[in-house]
Amino acid sequence: MNMQSPLPFAVALGIGLLIGVERERRKRTGLSRPAAGIRSFALASLLGAVSVHLGGPVLLGLAEVGLALLLLTRAPDAGQGMATRAALLLTLALGGLCLHDPALASGLAVAVAILLAARSRLHRFVRTVLSRNELVDALILAAGALVVLPLLPDTYLGPFDALNPRTLWKFTLLVMTISAGGHVALRLFGPRIGLPLAGFASGFISSTLTVGTMGQRVAAEPLLMGPAVAGAVLSSVSTLVLMATVLAAISPAALQALALPLACSGAAALAYALLLLFKAMRQKTTAPIQAGRPFTLQAALTLALVAAAALIAAAALDAWLGPRGITVAAVLGGLVDTHAAAASVAALAAADRIDPAQTVVPVLAALSANAASKAVYAVISGGRRYAVQVIPGLLLMIAAAWAGYAAV
Repeated sequence: MNMQSPLPFAVALGIGLLIGVERERRKRTGLSRPAAGIRSFALASLLGAVSVHLGGPVLLGLAEVGLALLLLTRAPDAGQGMATRAALLLTLALGGLCLHDPALASGLAVAVAILLAARSRLHRFVRTVLSRNELVDALILAAGALVVLPLLPDTYLGPFDALNPRTLWKFTLLVMTISAGGHVALRLFGPRIGLPLAGFASGFISSTLTVGTMGQRVAAEPLLMGPAVAGAVLSSVSTLVLMATVLAAISPAALQALALPLACSGAAALAYALLLLFKAMRQKTTAPIQAGRPFTLQAALTLALVAAAALIAAAALDAWLGPRGITVAAVLGGLVDTHAAAASVAALAAADRIDPAQTVVPVLAALSANAASKAVYAVISGGRRYAVQVIPGLLLMIAAAWAGYAAV
C-alpha cells in the first residue's frame, strides 16, 4: 500500500466510526466521565494509522501500551467495561493495519462491530439456549480439528499401505460435523423438516456418512425414525446431483450417456424419501422429542473403523486381482467414494481412451458398490429397524439406475 495515499487513513477513520457508533449507543448516562464513544474510537483508529505511518510497528506498540495504561487508570471512573477497553485497543491496532492491508482491517472491524452489537443475543444464547453437552461437544470438535489433526502423519501405513491416519481422522471429523449439522437443523426447524433438510445438504459432503450419522440419531432417539430415514435417502439424491456435476465438468459426453440412468435413479430415491417424509409428518408423537447430543465420539470412531476396514479390503483385492478392467476398479473405488470412481472413469472418456458409452457400466457399478457400503453403515449405526427402511430406498435407487441403462 502506498504510504502517501490518503486511502488507508480514510479506511482507518471509517473503522473507528463504525465501532464507535456501536459503542456510542451503549453509553450509560450519569457517569462522572463519559465512556468512550464515537469520537474516542475514531481518534484511536487514526492514532494507529499515524503511528504506523511515522514510526512503524514500534511506535504502534508504544501507542498500544500508552492507551492500555490510560484505560487501566481511568476506565473504572469512566464506566468502561472489559469489552469496550478491548475494542478500543483493537481499534488502535486495526487503524495501524490499514496501512498494510486495509481490506483485512475492514473485515475485522465489521466482525468486531457485530460481536459488540450482538452482546445480548450472544449472552442469551450461551446461558439459555446452548446446553452443557452442546458446549462440550463443540469443544471436542474444535480440539479434534485444530489440535489433533495437525499432529497426525499424512502418510500411508498398515496392511497394503491402505491407511492414512490424517485422512481417517478427517473422516471422523466429517462424521461429527455432519451429525452436528443435523443437530442444529433439528433445533432450528424441528425433526420433521430439520433432519431431511440436513440429510440433503450433508449428502453433498458424503452420503455414506450421512446415512451413518442419521442412524446414530435414530439409535439415540427412536422417535426420529421417519425423518431420519428420509434424510438418509435424500442424501443419495444429493450424491446423484453432485455426480452429474462432476461428470459435466470432466466429460459432458459421459454425462449425456449417463443422463437417463442417473435421472431414473434420482427420481426413484426422491419419491421414496418424500413418501417416508409424508408418513412421518402425519404421525402424531405422544412424547416430546429431545434434541440430544450433537454427536457421539464413540459412534464416529466406529464408523471410521468401518471405513478403515473397507479401505484395507479394497487395497487387498486390488493387490491380489491386479488390474481387471475399469469396472473392477470402479467397484473398488465406489466402496469408499462414488464421486472419485465416477471422476476417474469420466477422465478416461475425456482423454479418448474409452468411448463415452463405455462409462455407463463402470459408473453404475460404482454406484451399486457405494449403495452396498451405505447398507452396511445403516445396519451398524442405526440397527435393524433403521436399515430395513433405508435399504429398500437404496435398492430402488440402484434398480431404477440399471433400468434406465437397459432402456437406452
